[in-house]
Amino acid sequence: MKEKLSLPEARRIALAAQGFSEQRPTSPIDRRHLNRVVSRLGLLQIDSVSAVVRAHYMPLFSRLGPYPTTLLDTAASGKKRRLFEYWAHEASFLPIEKWPLFRWRMDRAAGNDRSEIYGGLARWAEKNNRLIDAIYAEVASRGPIAASDIDGAKGKGGWWGWSDEKHAFEWLFWAGRITTHSRRGFERLYDLPERVIPKDIFEAPPLTPEDAHRELLRHSARALGVATYGDLRDYYRLSPADTKARLEELVEERELFPVTVESWKQPAFLHAGARMPRKVQARALLAPFDPLVFERSRAERLFGFRYRIEIYTPAEKRQYGYYVLPFLLGDTIVARADVKADRPAGVLRVLATYAEPGAPPETASQLLEEFRLMQSWLGLERMEVMPNGDLGPALRRAM
Repeated sequence: MKEKLSLPEARRIALAAQGFSEQRPTSPIDRRHLNRVVSRLGLLQIDSVSAVVRAHYMPLFSRLGPYPTTLLDTAASGKKRRLFEYWAHEASFLPIEKWPLFRWRMDRAAGNDRSEIYGGLARWAEKNNRLIDAIYAEVASRGPIAASDIDGAKGKGGWWGWSDEKHAFEWLFWAGRITTHSRRGFERLYDLPERVIPKDIFEAPPLTPEDAHRELLRHSARALGVATYGDLRDYYRLSPADTKARLEELVEERELFPVTVESWKQPAFLHAGARMPRKVQARALLAPFDPLVFERSRAERLFGFRYRIEIYTPAEKRQYGYYVLPFLLGDTIVARADVKADRPAGVLRVLATYAEPGAPPETASQLLEEFRLMQSWLGLERMEVMPNGDLGPALRRAM
């Protein structure tokens, strides 16, 4: 094991851990491909914005190329489900076998632990036990049901606009007393976990919180390859109090090796099974919530890529655009693009593109090829490229 890593070495390790050192399959994408990606990543962050496609569909496309999105839908529902939903790195799809690893978080939520994800929801729950019990009874007798199926559950949108009934659904979900059965559009349909999670997994002996935290750190380290302590904790939103001793144990057991990475101020840890390919020849558009870049400080340390999503920024104050996708080429993020899938018109609209410093001459042509692949995947009839951004004119010429 090396004790010092150059920045290019760290990048290649991170990209290999995330599956970008492998060529995309040439055979039709099936459930086996999905299972491999999900097992490698450990989670798919869920987001509601559909400017291009909802974010949880993108990591599979980025790594596998065009695939039927029904594969993911089927994996997240039905009797042979591969995934369940819970709070991990925000709301996420997780491999079904990871259910026991999050029972500690559910138990803390059930105890209204305010240190967890929704402190405000915990305070609300303390005062509304009767309504919570009533909503639970509705799910038990009528599930799978949506929150909107309950009279009074329709709020104004956003946490601050939730009705009391919607608060109750969310608290029950957070506490693991109900879970997602399937989705109607993007709306969750809730049911009892014992009717959704396979019996052998649901009834598996509980792990101690310490064992669960250790295992989640293991998964983080495997998915990241090389990472700071903060990166490892952030992957599943773990606290320092829960993980400091667990990290030391993994180092002592030689599952993690302390290393220094060129230009990183913080110490780093290399996973014992990490690979460092001599070359990475990736080409991928990334969702804003792809595990490769969802921790913004890590993306900046690895790629020199400063990334902020500007969805909630007023249009006149945006620097790059509404829904901007990073573009990975080789082992570097070389560009970013503001993109919109105009489904009624059947058009993939590339609104603006920007090159990163040092982007190679082939950036525009390679980006165009990836857009064509995305257009085909989304079933859009044509593509329009606007000459906006410093890369826009070159992209137009490449067409």
